[in-house]
Amino acid sequence: MKVSYFPGCTLRTKAKKLDFYARKCAEILGVEMCEIKDWQCCGGVFVSAKDEIASKLSSVRALKAAKKDGQPLVTVCSACHNVIKQTNHEMQTDKDFAAKANLYMSQDKDFDGEDYNGETEVLHYLELLKNTVGFDKIKAAVKNPLTGRKVAAYYGCMLLRPGKVMAFDDVENPSIIEDFIRALGAEPVIYSMRNECCGGYVALEDAQSAKKKSNAVSDNAKANGAEVIVTACPLCKYNLIKNESSVPVVYFTELLAEALGVKEDNDAE
Repeated sequence: MKVSYFPGCTLRTKAKKLDFYARKCAEILGVEMCEIKDWQCCGGVFVSAKDEIASKLSSVRALKAAKKDGQPLVTVCSACHNVIKQTNHEMQTDKDFAAKANLYMSQDKDFDGEDYNGETEVLHYLELLKNTVGFDKIKAAVKNPLTGRKVAAYYGCMLLRPGKVMAFDDVENPSIIEDFIRALGAEPVIYSMRNECCGGYVALEDAQSAKKKSNAVSDNAKANGAEVIVTACPLCKYNLIKNESSVPVVYFTELLAEALGVKEDNDAE
């Protein structure tokens, strides 16, 4: 199976290994990640102002490219996923926004004369693993089962909210990452702060507030027996580590790569 892939800025700069692991694991599981040509930053955050069009055009271009290839658009970063999926929802439901975005797009030198109106399916890599590959297939592909490891899933904000638009999982009681952890042979740890904000977006403005929020997450995970925290957001991973998490923090593609034996590859850089 082929999917269109939007890597995003972090996974192509500071976190190249996480991108490598995502691609290599997908290959092992029978999925080809076809990187979109000439993609640009998603914008980093979805601006809710109705008259803000320009910052969303890179997402619209990526969505249109996936439509042209007849493939779902997959992201690995939850921030990119949030921005692109919310933009797609606006293109589907807000005719004025879609008209203005398409007017901007018509000025592109490579405009093909076709408007985009939200036709592309947007998937997070975790959704691809669950609904397309299947956790049973992943379990069967595991070379190094993470038996005995107690792993706390950290969802953060952007995978789940806004709930009706993202439609990713139950906003208050999600389970997809815990099911992912079980497929790798580890034991998921349930704790109350797993879908609370880490404070990443206020880190520059109020570092102490961000530290307090981050520490509340990691300390709560540790108090419930977690040996490691796994997240699907590079910003959350960075913020938890920067604020001296009381528990080691890894990205979900790192955990997958370890279980599938990909981390043994010396070409991971």
